[in-house]
Amino acid sequence: MSNPGGENGGRGDGPGRDKAGRPAGRAAEPVRARAIITGLVQGVSFRWWTRRQAESLGVTGWVRNLDDGSVEVVAEGPRVAVEKLFSDCRRGPHGARVEDVEVSWQPFTGEYSRFAIVH
Repeated sequence: MSNPGGENGGRGDGPGRDKAGRPAGRAAEPVRARAIITGLVQGVSFRWWTRRQAESLGVTGWVRNLDDGSVEVVAEGPRVAVEKLFSDCRRGPHGARVEDVEVSWQPFTGEYSRFAIVH
């Protein structure tokens, strides 16, 4: 029987693939990303909420308010956890109105041992 596209037809969780069809291990791959979050994100406990979310996901890095009213986040950890953190940031804490989360991916450094609020 022919199998076009290789094992599993090039889809699914075949050898070397996770259930989403990504190369195995990619979800756990350590990554670093920087995000600028805009909208009503200051004065609503966004930094404290972000730190709590990051800690629950095992993500390290920092969060700070910027002078223009936005929030900046630098996060390191497993790709799936960093992606989840930024997905959660699109919602934010109660009282926040997030307009945008602009993420830029950077080389992983491993320089952080915890997630901090920076002033």
